[in-house]
Amino acid sequence: MLSEIHRAGLQDMRLVHHKQLVRNKYENILENLDSGIILFDSDGVLAFVNVQMSRLLGVPRKSVTGCTLTQLLRHPGITRFKKKKIIRIFRETVFHRKKFHELVDEYGRSWLITMTYGDQMEGDFLISVKDVSEFKQIEQTAYQNDKLAMLGKISASIAHEIRNPLTSIRGFIQLLRPHLIHLGKDEYVRIILMEIDRANDIIYEFLNSSKPSAPQTTLIPVRSLLKEVVLLTESEALMKGCQIELRAGEVEEACSISVDVKQIKQVILNLVKNALDAIDGKHDHDGQGRIEISASRIGEQVNITISDNGGGMDQHTLNHLFNPFFTTKEGGTGLGLSVSYRIIRNHGGTIGVESQVGAGTTFMITLPLIHVAK
Repeated sequence: MLSEIHRAGLQDMRLVHHKQLVRNKYENILENLDSGIILFDSDGVLAFVNVQMSRLLGVPRKSVTGCTLTQLLRHPGITRFKKKKIIRIFRETVFHRKKFHELVDEYGRSWLITMTYGDQMEGDFLISVKDVSEFKQIEQTAYQNDKLAMLGKISASIAHEIRNPLTSIRGFIQLLRPHLIHLGKDEYVRIILMEIDRANDIIYEFLNSSKPSAPQTTLIPVRSLLKEVVLLTESEALMKGCQIELRAGEVEEACSISVDVKQIKQVILNLVKNALDAIDGKHDHDGQGRIEISASRIGEQVNITISDNGGGMDQHTLNHLFNPFFTTKEGGTGLGLSVSYRIIRNHGGTIGVESQVGAGTTFMITLPLIHVAK
């Protein structure tokens, strides 16, 4: 009898030990997930926080474990921005019963919030937070490519139908010009020709955005390319009360890129002109608009940046910046940056942007380097 009780006791101890091992195993998995995990029990008390969630909150786990939501919102170590996000998550997932919610943090990263509750949770609320910025970027790139493909089909079907009559109209206006000048209507001719040329420029930009020609590559030193851009834009900058500063000293003269010079120059000129438009009277404390063009070597690539001290852009504008037809300029076509995106991608490079309202904008272009022997 005693031996049976002893065996039963040992079996119970093994079972308890096994359950504890399983529990420790799963807790260890939760601790090391790349997603933030937080668990509120049925009484609304925070019962579990994993390492990643502690990092996201910016406070030690011990300081928040056992807190209610109200106490969490009063925690001195959690920033005001994060507290506002916690309230929003609570409102969307608990109050409105949404099991999935997305938000963007102060650094522009995208997060997916998932709420799990119900009978299987026995009254507990499990919240997971995962960084989905890379997935969003992939999604945005796919969306961008779809738009560019659609743009190509549209442009191929209508470009010639528009350009041919414009060419004819321009020719007839030129023939009629002497008669109109005789009638004192030379100003009308000038305006008509200017508007026809503007329409042709828009069509050219439209065609380029859908399918830029294949790069006709030649070797050019990075510094030489940037110096040419500065020479082409400094007079316009001076007229707008803006200073362009070139900083390419970190890149050796022998460091060259194999690119279609015309296309890459078009991209950089477009970015500099956008910077000039963005400054447009918004100067720093010394009353001067500033554009800084710089280049630096990063491994086997060169990083070209164009920074300005203009008005900057909000997150909505940044999210749509490279989409065809998206523009914040009155009279703009919304094609310049989508063309630039395609050109840089065709050269095996990348183009990105960082901006903040009131703090200016920085565009970053990365292109592969080619070393030229001296």
